[in-house]
Amino acid sequence: MITFITRGIEFRCSSLALSGYLLLVGLLCSLGFWQLNRGEQKTVLLAQQQAASSADALNLNRHPDIDQDLLRYRPVLVSGNYDADHQIFIDNHMLNGKVGYLVLTPFLPDGGQPGILVNRGWVALGASRDVLPDIDIHEVAQQVRGRINHFPTPGLKLKGAEVPGETWPVRVQVIDSKLLADKLGYALADYQIELDPAQPDGYERQWKIAVAIPPEKHRAYAVQWFGLALTLTALFVWISSRKIHRG
Repeated sequence: MITFITRGIEFRCSSLALSGYLLLVGLLCSLGFWQLNRGEQKTVLLAQQQAASSADALNLNRHPDIDQDLLRYRPVLVSGNYDADHQIFIDNHMLNGKVGYLVLTPFLPDGGQPGILVNRGWVALGASRDVLPDIDIHEVAQQVRGRINHFPTPGLKLKGAEVPGETWPVRVQVIDSKLLADKLGYALADYQIELDPAQPDGYERQWKIAVAIPPEKHRAYAVQWFGLALTLTALFVWISSRKIHRG
């Protein structure tokens, strides 16, 4: 039993209770500081992404090797032609309350660089899943503009969701650029270009900057953890002092 007196009030608690209190308070404060750190990281990340989205378009023919995390949302342009015979539907994507597909078409840059999947936008699901929408596109030489982004990721990934079917166009729920490259027979970049809304050959495009949890929410979580630590401290002091009065 640990006992001490301060300002005429005697506090008494067991070593086990004190150890448990210190452990829990330490854990709660650690979680609070972790959330503050995550909030700061998100603030820096958003600033980087905003700066990237406002930068001049990067010519991928001249700069084929890029860091997709550093240049996420950076405007880009690239010259080449679409591979119209090998297109991809990403299944189960909602837009304005409707179910549909995202259409990704391989783009072959001039100069023999790895292909790049161009996200041409969203199309609605037809009357039947057995009949895919018509997404034909001409293979003429052209320049496309858009922005760099990661591939879309579902909230829940099912087993085999990334495996393409046997015939083109293929339908998947998750993009695995290595699997698709093996099926296509040529290398693919590990990022997508979201086609600029002003560009032709696209569908419904409402591109956004994705933030799962904004910095403000991380800070709110931190306040909650620190608040719990303060509440636990007040409760521990009250219980420890009350016991001696009851005796």
